[in-house]
Amino acid sequence: MGLDLSDMWNLTDEHKLIAESIKKVCIKYDESYWKRINQLRQFPEDFIQELEKLGLAALPIPSEYGGPSLGLKEAVLVLEEINAHGGNSQPLHGQYYLLFLLSKFASKELKERYLPPIAAGKMRFQTLALTEPEVGSDVLKIKTTAKKQSNKYIIRGHKIFISRVLQTDIMLLVARTKAEEEIKHKTDGLSLFIVNVKEAIEKGKLIVNKINTTINSQTFELFFDDLIVPEDNIIGRENDGFRYLLHVLNPERILVSAECIGDARWFLEKSINYAKNRIIFGRPIGSNQGIQFPLASVYAKLLVAGNFVWKAASIYDETDDLDNVIVGKYANVAKFISSECSTEAGNVALDVYGAYGMTEDAGITRKLLENRLYRIAPISQNLVLGYIAHNILDLPRSF
Repeated sequence: MGLDLSDMWNLTDEHKLIAESIKKVCIKYDESYWKRINQLRQFPEDFIQELEKLGLAALPIPSEYGGPSLGLKEAVLVLEEINAHGGNSQPLHGQYYLLFLLSKFASKELKERYLPPIAAGKMRFQTLALTEPEVGSDVLKIKTTAKKQSNKYIIRGHKIFISRVLQTDIMLLVARTKAEEEIKHKTDGLSLFIVNVKEAIEKGKLIVNKINTTINSQTFELFFDDLIVPEDNIIGRENDGFRYLLHVLNPERILVSAECIGDARWFLEKSINYAKNRIIFGRPIGSNQGIQFPLASVYAKLLVAGNFVWKAASIYDETDDLDNVIVGKYANVAKFISSECSTEAGNVALDVYGAYGMTEDAGITRKLLENRLYRIAPISQNLVLGYIAHNILDLPRSF
């Protein structure tokens, strides 16, 4: 599996080598593997370990800390290829965008403490603790507090829909270090902290409750009860966390876009193969324009969306400007068009397969549910359109 679009993506020899490495891993961990762990609601531990051994879980880590020093383009390629071969790269994307942040903005001490073991596959950094029950996408309204006392912070709060908490070693926690009524600008007052997950749980300062979802995901609700975090574990300057958080939110949207492109490729190739081989009324259903035209439409949109996602990753890699609005524009547009494309591809696949598309063996419904998440996370399609309207088209704000 894996519709080959390399001629459209203009891949370098290094990129082709990465894609080939992913293909070999995905042959070993094929669709039957993903079907099994989906049924058992298990974390793909063996699969992630395989990628860690190959160094593919630590792409953004600089070479001086044992990593490959690669960029967002290479991370995009890995995630797209995994999904294009029927896998689910969601357990990996969190570590990528968090490593971009840690590699760029953490103190030398934090980098030396965490980056080498992550690069060696001995530690995982897969969790962002941001979303709260009463806040959702309104990041600037979070209520979790971090109060400074001497050389430490005392953290209290409540987070929800937080991924991979029990599968990671450290997490990035976003908390308020200055009350809203004390800040001069709405983006002030937030800070970012590295939290040792297992230690916090063992001390009873972090309560973790599993949230059951309709897809195979490791999703949790968190309660922080006077959790002590050393002041050295803050990333960047106190109260200035939102500016650094952009280097999580923008890469995250581009990475999710890559997963959507991979899903669209998988849906399309599955549909093409089925349409060629499913015989009805004495001929392949793929000979009917009612099948051909939707598939051709998906292919055309896939090429445009895929190239835009690749361009968005290139823009991120080429700029060091923390507040560059161009990165935000490309990240949001990429997320919108790629998830629109993959949704259409999934719906077309189900139409092509007919009743067989509803079987577990086909895998279509598994992928549809996994992919459907990206129309609402990490940000909904309507909020992306709002961003475009307000920040790109300069229309009056609606909220």
